[in-house]
Amino acid sequence: MAGMRGKRTVRGMFQSMAVILAAGGVIYLFIPHDEKADPIKPVDYRVEMVTAQRAAPYPILAPEGLPKGWMPTSVSYERQNGDAWHLGFLTPDRQYVAVEQSTAAARKYIGEVSHEAADTGRTQRVAGQVWQRYEGPKYDALVRREKGVTTVVTGTASPERLAEMAAALKPGKAVPAKAAPGKAAPDDKA
Repeated sequence: MAGMRGKRTVRGMFQSMAVILAAGGVIYLFIPHDEKADPIKPVDYRVEMVTAQRAAPYPILAPEGLPKGWMPTSVSYERQNGDAWHLGFLTPDRQYVAVEQSTAAARKYIGEVSHEAADTGRTQRVAGQVWQRYEGPKYDALVRREKGVTTVVTGTASPERLAEMAAALKPGKAVPAKAAPGKAAPDDKA
């Protein structure tokens, strides 16, 4: 009698498992999924930028007029961490570029955000500003230090793309509500 009960328990377990798998299969068939959809979604950084502009002791920089295809992917402002402003983008060729600003000690901060890129001793003039060139095993960077703030444009993108981002950086202007990030609104008087 005990052996019979054990067989029924095992058989019931397999029946239950079959019902669960069948239900899971039906659910999978009816839930739409697009394998071609881009898993990376753009972020709207306007609110964080306005908040950071009010809190930061330096002019927050954000790009204006980037060509089509640049996608903002991350944004943060951490007051307790050296007033650190971060704005990350994917380039049209799917490389990463970040704008990093902070009042923290420059040497340590640059190493952190550039993943230990090293100063090459060379400079590059971008949009009338002189930037230090850094190169590293993971990220390259353009660095500018002024008035108690360090600005780093860093990422996996080419030096040309880093310079493109650096050239687009403008202080203290929020992205218009009806414009996509990187595009000016028609009524924007720049």
